[in-house]
Amino acid sequence: MSLESHLAELKRKHGELERELDSAKLHPSVDELDIAQLKRRKLAIKDEMEKIMAGATRH
Repeated sequence: MSLESHLAELKRKHGELERELDSAKLHPSVDELDIAQLKRRKLAIKDEMEKIMAGATRH
């Protein structure tokens, strides 16, 4: 998988998590731990995207 396609896949996953998080926040029955887990996953993907982009600008 090329870096560009990997980055595109990460962006897609980040967007999916954003929508899932927004949806979870609308339902009072959703556990705060589940929301925290979604936020951690979203942040981990964002960090990975930033590392890829930083590495791409160095070359």
